[in-house]
Amino acid sequence: MGFQVRREIPPHPRQAPELCISVKTPSGDCFEFPCYRWIATEKEVVLRDGKGKLPLDDKISLLKDHRHKELESRKQLFRWKEWHPGFPMSIDTNSSSELPLDVQFETAKTVNFYLNYITAIENLGLNELMKLFHSSWTDIADFRKIFMKIKNTVSEYVMQNWNEDLMFGYQFLNGNNPVMISKCMNLPDKFAVKQEMVERSLDRGRSLQEELKAGNIYIADYAILEGVQANATDPNTQQYLAAPFCLLYKNSHNDIMPIAIQLSRQTTAGVGNTVFLPSDTPHDWMLAKMWVNSSDFNVHQVVTHLLRTHLISEVFAIAMYRQLAAVHPVYKLLIPHVRLTVAINTAAREQLICESGLFDKANSTGGSALGEVIQKAMKTFTYKSLCFPEAMKARGVDNKEDLPNYYYRDDGMMIWEAIKSFVSDVVQIYYGSDEMVQEDKEIQAFVQDVCFSGMKNCPKNCEFPTFLKTREQLVEYLTVVIFTASAQHAAVNFGQ
Repeated sequence: MGFQVRREIPPHPRQAPELCISVKTPSGDCFEFPCYRWIATEKEVVLRDGKGKLPLDDKISLLKDHRHKELESRKQLFRWKEWHPGFPMSIDTNSSSELPLDVQFETAKTVNFYLNYITAIENLGLNELMKLFHSSWTDIADFRKIFMKIKNTVSEYVMQNWNEDLMFGYQFLNGNNPVMISKCMNLPDKFAVKQEMVERSLDRGRSLQEELKAGNIYIADYAILEGVQANATDPNTQQYLAAPFCLLYKNSHNDIMPIAIQLSRQTTAGVGNTVFLPSDTPHDWMLAKMWVNSSDFNVHQVVTHLLRTHLISEVFAIAMYRQLAAVHPVYKLLIPHVRLTVAINTAAREQLICESGLFDKANSTGGSALGEVIQKAMKTFTYKSLCFPEAMKARGVDNKEDLPNYYYRDDGMMIWEAIKSFVSDVVQIYYGSDEMVQEDKEIQAFVQDVCFSGMKNCPKNCEFPTFLKTREQLVEYLTVVIFTASAQHAAVNFGQ
């Protein structure tokens, strides 16, 4: 039996080169033994052939033993740790350099937030902006100074129209945080808005109650920020947080327009709360919208982005490494989507969201507020909220005719269905029946590790599966993992 070693050019500079051993038998059959990992100090490396194999497929005791030893070894490398009380569990390591080689970035500079921060300041010509941060802003025109080098059609359009109600409303659909808008059928008790306040904004000649019943009223509710103490890590800079309501109206032109904003929640009956309206003085209305955008930014950073893409993806990644052998087809399916998640999150805990990190220096939800907001968000975190179609239905925004021009939803649904279709094809190849899913001990251990370990700080009704009974359930679960780490993260990250 002869063999040859082939070293492939890595498809991405951050990925390890692929070492592949080809073995040709005397009868002419060829078997590929790829090594998708770094080889460092190991005295012995055991490779399986490249075909995906379920635990049930391994009939030989030697293969079963190798599979068991591999997972036991990984469980020592990928240990759970509670980095902060109430957070999803993360990897047990003190620094990026301690991470297993296979999940590290090649160089520390790759994920150096401080270096990237300084580079961005220089490349975008934002030195003038930095000067503005250290002194009082005296004019709205100061905003234009930060656009010295950001020159493209979109940014210039936003700069020209940022204060228009039409632009403000549109960003709830397709801005950085397109997950806050919900259909409003009944006004919250603490929201003091009345019919006479908004009737000038309702262009169909109906009352507010009639528009609520017709499904034309939407709301962005930042209740999660209520009672949260703003960042106080810098004694020289007072920071603030509001927990606003923002009422939005789908007018006869199908535009989403803000019609009322309330920044405080003083009493259960709404008495004593000021409601800002488009008919107020221009500066009052402008500042009310800016407060909403400030709250939206903080919820976006801490909940939508950090918690619901980065931290949950790390849970999926760690559970995958701990419970799925490298030869498992689901491991092969998931690893391209989550492999670098652990590294980026570890670097973030070292430099970005740690005490005195960049997040503390710049955001109202820095300091103790960060932990407080995530702890509150975890109390309502559910598995179904990660299922894109379910999330759209839960907010009452799933109907294209009711709410047109919601491209986040429309594109998201197409991507969700594409991922689900691909995952379904893979599952059908390896699982001939629902019983095969039930008998796959590694898959069942994977979902249990996610639920009982990674998401142990979720409430009991969080709906994370503890056992998958059907191929359909497996397809949905794997679609959630891939969609969260790829499409959802792209939607709420790259717009920044």
